[in-house]
Amino acid sequence: ALAAALGLGGLALFGVLRVPAGPVDTVPGVRIRIMQPNLPQDEKFAPSAGPDILARYLALSARPASGEGEGGGLGDATLLVWPESAFPFLLNREPEALRQIAEALPPGASLVTGAARSEGTGRDARYYNSIQVVGGTGAILATYDKVHLVPFGEYVPAILDDALRGLGLRQFVAIPGGFTPGSRKTGLAVPGLPPVAGSICYEAIFPGESVAAGSRPGLILNVTNDGWFGDTPGPRQHFAQARLRAVEQGLPLVRAANTGISAIVDPFGRVLGALPVGREGVLDGALPAAAQPTVFSRWGDIPAAVLIGLALVVALAMRRRHRVERGSESRHI
Repeated sequence: ALAAALGLGGLALFGVLRVPAGPVDTVPGVRIRIMQPNLPQDEKFAPSAGPDILARYLALSARPASGEGEGGGLGDATLLVWPESAFPFLLNREPEALRQIAEALPPGASLVTGAARSEGTGRDARYYNSIQVVGGTGAILATYDKVHLVPFGEYVPAILDDALRGLGLRQFVAIPGGFTPGSRKTGLAVPGLPPVAGSICYEAIFPGESVAAGSRPGLILNVTNDGWFGDTPGPRQHFAQARLRAVEQGLPLVRAANTGISAIVDPFGRVLGALPVGREGVLDGALPAAAQPTVFSRWGDIPAAVLIGLALVVALAMRRRHRVERGSESRHI
């Protein structure tokens, strides 16, 4: 009991020493605007609603910030962020949508948005749940494809596919054959930003999967659609888990959700600004600078595995000692 109390006290002391009293520095020249549309799910996936949804996104993105003194619209933004699967169409096949986005962006600004994309045509077509970066010319500058797909949500395991379809069941997102996973975790290059670790939806709940192996980005950028959960604990739990990824990596988190919780979080897990569940709006802010690499970002689960191993060794040694003592007492009697 004393060892456990000392361990908890040590963790508390480490937290006090690690987390600074004041705000962290910010990355010069970066001004973020996050757009949260709060779209109902039936509208978000209706192809006929595509033009209206895009118009709504553009109008909302240009709206003055809700907080007093937080900016006057899109004019001073260098980065605009939209949530996961933002469109009921394939952005890479819609030049008119890309043209409208380019016209709305201020000079030198970029849009980072969730978007389904496709490769190939006909029976050979493959579909990806992606993050795409759109520049001021309307060109797609960079793409990250989601690696960790949601079973039964974004794909049906092949071994169960025929049986479930026979029962009339399919994945939530009606993509022919389901989404194809990205081949590996990759970084995302966004003009004017430090290297970005892209993360889509529930990829943010897995420790150690936010950052590609061997890389040290400057931020984690998470897009999600928590509208599936409604106004329940789900979106709040999901945000808490994404926030923990910032803490374990020592990296700021920029998060855009269809409906809450969109936020900017510093590398110590402190929320600098957020939009709640069930509200449309925009959130403006600077980009916090990354902290020094954490123990977890350097070593992953190795320290925890070593501690568990040591605990097992101590427990076995104490058990063996107890057995020896009991045996000695029996012989003495």
